[in-house]
Amino acid sequence: MQVYLPIAEMSVDALLLLGIGFGVGWLSGLFGVGGGFLLTPVLMLIGIPSAVAVASGANQTIGASVSGLISNLRRGTVDLKMGLVLLAGGFAGSAIGVQVFALLRRTGAVDVVVALFYVLVLGVVGLLMVRESVQAILRRRRAQPRRLHEHFWAHGLPLKTRFRKSRLYISVIPPLGIGFFIGFLSAIMGVGGGFMLVPAMIYLLGMPTATVIGTSLFQVVFVAANVTVLQAWANGTVDAVLTLLLVAGGVAGAQFGSAFGTRLRGEETRALLGALVLAVAAALLWDLVRVPDNPFAIGRAPA
Repeated sequence: MQVYLPIAEMSVDALLLLGIGFGVGWLSGLFGVGGGFLLTPVLMLIGIPSAVAVASGANQTIGASVSGLISNLRRGTVDLKMGLVLLAGGFAGSAIGVQVFALLRRTGAVDVVVALFYVLVLGVVGLLMVRESVQAILRRRRAQPRRLHEHFWAHGLPLKTRFRKSRLYISVIPPLGIGFFIGFLSAIMGVGGGFMLVPAMIYLLGMPTATVIGTSLFQVVFVAANVTVLQAWANGTVDAVLTLLLVAGGVAGAQFGSAFGTRLRGEETRALLGALVLAVAAALLWDLVRVPDNPFAIGRAPA
């Protein structure tokens, strides 16, 4: 069943979009990520213009993440205080990111920059996550205890406050900085930022995995909503029809993913997410370097 997308100015199979939304929603509930890191490249691969894919991808993230967030709120695994601090930085970062995205679009460099951002960011994050997760699994099998988190220079910063749900007493500066960076990426890449936020909360802030997923979804929901409003206002690239179909599939998928995620250990969840992030980065890198199926040159044809 074909449906016309007015902003993208093309027709796409509605069932295909529903299926994509369901898969991304399942990942959102399972890993505590918005799923935009996978959704935006997939939309681009099926022919959606990159500017529309980025803006609409951020919008779809809201539906899938809200569904997963509700499940985590019911289980009491959301640190609202930490979420609000991350959100403050995220709002500032997304506002600047939307302006940078508009500049890239005007110069015609948005397609290449978005793809390069994905390859670089996903590649680095995926490698770090897989490496740490494998080490954690090996330590568990060898019965080697590990401290909840290591103290480093950031813990000596001023403006300390207590995050009781996460059992932390740290400065608000690191979470504000992390939130700013995630908000900026959300605007440039059309992602909720959970694939970056989850490891940052675990390895930089020292939060326990039990509260990381729910808190990540809390920040993702509101930053994605902010990015959607700013993208629609500044660039006019949010396709409502595309978003509604993706959200419809995403809300259902998030419930299944959230239920399945409770069966996995923290290190196993991080290892699976890291492997998925690496797979997406590899696919995008291949798409950048491969020879096109129909190469062409601009110029006068030889006589």
